[in-house]
Amino acid sequence: MRDYRKLQAFQLANQLALAVYACTKEFPREELFGLTSQMRRAAVSIGSNIALGSSLELEYQITLSSQLGYLHDPQEDNLKTLSTRTSKTLYGLIKTYRKSDHA
Repeated sequence: MRDYRKLQAFQLANQLALAVYACTKEFPREELFGLTSQMRRAAVSIGSNIALGSSLELEYQITLSSQLGYLHDPQEDNLKTLSTRTSKTLYGLIKTYRKSDHA
């Protein structure tokens, strides 16, 4: 499958998520657990669902967190490295399981 980050739909979804986070910073505090939270979850969900097809939903959320200034480079790199190792290990386990299931 193509790199999801190169898809125009993903790039637009990422821009939308960043814009929603920026705009909702100005919402009233009483909306923090209401409309603010719901809008942010919905916006992140769009890009996450595109990445999910590539099994990289968490990677996108790590990247978005970094773009929003919540993570710094060492933290982002560490999380992405652990995520990649976990995915590769899981895929290996699934592959082994499927082979033994057909044996």
